[in-house]
Amino acid sequence: MTQKLQSITAKLAPATLITALLLLWQLCSGLGAVPKFMLPSPVDVLAAFIGDFPALMQHARVSLSEAFLGLGAALALSFGVAFLMDRFAFARQAVYPLLILTQTIPTVAIAPLLVLWLGYGILPKVVLIVITCFFPMTIGLLGGFASADPDLIRLMQAMGASQGQIFRYVKLPSSAEQFFSSLRISASYSVVGAVIAEWLGGFEGLGVYMMRVKKSYAFDKMFAVILLISIISLLLIRAVDWLKQRAMPWARLQTPNH
Repeated sequence: MTQKLQSITAKLAPATLITALLLLWQLCSGLGAVPKFMLPSPVDVLAAFIGDFPALMQHARVSLSEAFLGLGAALALSFGVAFLMDRFAFARQAVYPLLILTQTIPTVAIAPLLVLWLGYGILPKVVLIVITCFFPMTIGLLGGFASADPDLIRLMQAMGASQGQIFRYVKLPSSAEQFFSSLRISASYSVVGAVIAEWLGGFEGLGVYMMRVKKSYAFDKMFAVILLISIISLLLIRAVDWLKQRAMPWARLQTPNH
């Protein structure tokens, strides 16, 4: 009974905190503590979200297309690079510093260069998303490969298993947990990366829409875009969790029931 009560309390705590923050936000806006043109109330944001829903969906379709293309390319690239870094020591020593270097370059600094080099189409946006998502997935896969049970690897070697078989049956399954953890991060990063790229060049997308409403000082619509981006990111994270449950059924069996 105590465990069930603790579980219910843990589930209700985030909703309670979010509700309290929204009420405080509404109160501050309603009492005029912050001018409405600077901080529209949650009711105004929701009205703008509903009123501009068709336009938001049209722009969201473009941003999601860019996010999925970039995330897919980053996934393929990170898997190949992580495999080579795990297989060959010289590749790890050569590539790892470059991975760290990619994280020291601000995204908003490289985005204008990509637009200058690659134009205003979809390509610079996809490249920026790849740069944003590549690092966490590569590091997650690399750490997962390294966490494989060394005794099991030695057993496979003693039985005459090839490097490919060891990778398939030992290293790849051992990396699943860390891979899906990094994929959750990258999935949310992909949407944010698409929006940032659209700020600096483009004709459609949530980032373009956000810049348009910002220039017209329609901050209620701007907050509506932020709300939509948050919803999309949460849905993508839930989709990754669903994929993890399908790919790792043993993880559900190891989770204790409350």
